[in-house]
Amino acid sequence: MPSVSRAAVVVRSRGDVSTALERVRAVAERSGVELLFDGDGAPDIALVLGGDGTMLRGLARFLERSVPVLGVNFGRVGFLTAIDGDDLEMGLERVFAGEYKVVELPTLEVEHRGGRHVAVNDVVVTRGELGRLIELRYAIGEEDLGVQACDGLICATPQGSTAYNLSNGGPVLVWGLDALVVTFVAPHTLHARPLVVSRGVDVVLENRSIDVPAAVLVDGHRVDGLGCGESVTVHLAPEHSRLAILPEETFFTRYGHVFGPGHNGR
Repeated sequence: MPSVSRAAVVVRSRGDVSTALERVRAVAERSGVELLFDGDGAPDIALVLGGDGTMLRGLARFLERSVPVLGVNFGRVGFLTAIDGDDLEMGLERVFAGEYKVVELPTLEVEHRGGRHVAVNDVVVTRGELGRLIELRYAIGEEDLGVQACDGLICATPQGSTAYNLSNGGPVLVWGLDALVVTFVAPHTLHARPLVVSRGVDVVLENRSIDVPAAVLVDGHRVDGLGCGESVTVHLAPEHSRLAILPEETFFTRYGHVFGPGHNGR
């Protein structure tokens, strides 16, 4: 990759990152890189200081601008980050010199009531009241698959498959797959199994519960409600997020580092 001349900086909203910012400024000054903090200008790369939540915010923020996003982990897990906080100086010197690669990752589009949202990680339709099951009718590729009582349903991208999807027993999708995974949350059956769905196929979810509202979450944030008889459509979006990582890193090195023996899951 070409060397970096301008880098946008995104920091986590919680916790003090002032020391980390001073370290970034020092590396940028030595490397002749201009740092952008206000979102203006055209950066060559975006630097995220935080964990996976801050990475999601950065990937979504620069999605339409096709700017690669690289994370320095100051969170708990940091599966999407490329550099550990302790290695900030050495890692950023390499990145500013052009020593990084970009992985193109699919995103999800959810359509409801004429509106549109794009998710980097996942779209979840979940119960709107604690302690109550909801009944979801689901169809994939225009084929009705029936009604399932559950706590909710997850549609996840490959990068999102290691988050809420994984904790609910869904499969991990390797980076590079152009697909999404559909996984029920606590289904009231022995037969509901996760499904992997290809590009161009719609997943339609309808709330069939008469007295239990549902909520639509995009990357963990509620964007809408879903009353009885209302539905949402989820499919792979035309946009791709651009994740920057170090040249020697792969999906499997990240996966082993985060989920291997002696490490806590995401």
